[in-house]
This record gives sequence, C-alpha cells and structure tokens, in this order.
Amino acid sequence: MHLKHNNLTSLIKLGLCAFFAVGILAQIQAQDKKADGTWTWSTPGRNGGPDRIMTLKLKTEGDKVTGTLIAPGRNGTTNETKIEDGKLKGAELSFTVTREFNGNKIVSKYSGKVGETIKGKIESERDGETQSRDWEAKRASEAK
Repeated sequence: MHLKHNNLTSLIKLGLCAFFAVGILAQIQAQDKKADGTWTWSTPGRNGGPDRIMTLKLKTEGDKVTGTLIAPGRNGTTNETKIEDGKLKGAELSFTVTREFNGNKIVSKYSGKVGETIKGKIESERDGETQSRDWEAKRASEAK
C-alpha cells in the first residue's frame, strides 16, 4: 500500500509541475507577442499643417521584431519603410528606420516601453546633430 501512495504522490507532483510549466510558457509567449499588431501616433505637420498620422505594423518572433512604418508622403501618397534591427527584450522595444529624401539618408532610432501604449524616444541625426523627440503610439482598434 505504501508503494502505491508514493507512486500517486509522485504522479500528482509531476502533473502539477507540468501544469505550471505550461502556464509559464504560455505567459512568456503572450508577453513576446504583446508588441504584435498595428500602432498609431501623430506628429505635427510641417509649417503648421495638419498633424501627420504614423502607422507601425509589428510582428514578434522571440526577441526579434519585424514590421513596417507607414508615413504620409507628399501629395496624398504614403511611404512604407521596413524596420531594421527590431528587438523586444522584456517590455523594451527598439528598432531603426532608414529613409531617403533627395538622395540623403536619414536614420531614426526608435526605443520605447510596450504596455497599453508604446512610449519612448526617437533619435535622428540631421546635419551632424542628433535630434531627439518623444513618441507614444496607441494600439489601433481592430476592424470587426
């Protein structure tokens, strides 16, 4: 009888460990995906013009992040630029966007903390000077 009790206790312990391991793994995978989706924010328009709505589409796989930044262009067009070097470590997101205007490359480094919003800094170098500004993106509501 003592042997059956030990086997049952061991089986229960093994089952509980498996249950908690699956729960922890599911939680880690959910955290990895918390940056996934479409995010939007606005920036002031040029020369007092209307605000420009920026759209960021992200997808995570482990700590690697891929996606596209969609920005309004001239004459009602849109510019889509792939993000580079995207990383998500815990809640800390970072990526780079390289755009070209009139033969000049402008590299912008985005960093931020992902939660209900993505809130952080954008750093760009222009004319040899680093410029920094805040950004806060909100998750776009999904159309149903």
